[in-house]
Amino acid sequence: MEQTTLLWILSVLLVMVGLAGIVLPALPGTILVFLGLLLAAGIDHFERVGWITLVFLGLLTVLSFVLDYVASAYGVKRAGAGKQAVIGSLVGLFAGMFLGIPGIILGPFVGAVIGELMANQDILKAGRAGVGTWLGLVLGIAIKLAIAFTMIGMFIIVYLTGR
Repeated sequence: MEQTTLLWILSVLLVMVGLAGIVLPALPGTILVFLGLLLAAGIDHFERVGWITLVFLGLLTVLSFVLDYVASAYGVKRAGAGKQAVIGSLVGLFAGMFLGIPGIILGPFVGAVIGELMANQDILKAGRAGVGTWLGLVLGIAIKLAIAFTMIGMFIIVYLTGR
């Protein structure tokens, strides 16, 4: 196989793994999307997609992390959840990955409730913490997905038009 073809395959794989990584907690999703797009731009020595576009895509990558943090913090704060709920939510998300889509959806909620119950024996507060933490996580994922698809769309437009 030709080197250019292999580089394109690697680029597409990085973007696809990056999109999966937005939902899965163990992978740096938007960073992998950016690296895949950077590799794709470099295949033709940055003739179609230049540095201005790449800097903008890099800024979007950074923005995705900032907005994800803000969304998660907002959900936690709004629900009055503690650190244990946040840690429980992340553990629940990781554990839920092995149970497929239902686990990814329910894992963070269950983990946050268990974490808050361990810190505070109040079931109502734990339930609110679970919902708030889960909503913050889901909002963060939605924001990162929107930014990643914006990055991909922008790259495709610039690549095809050469501007």
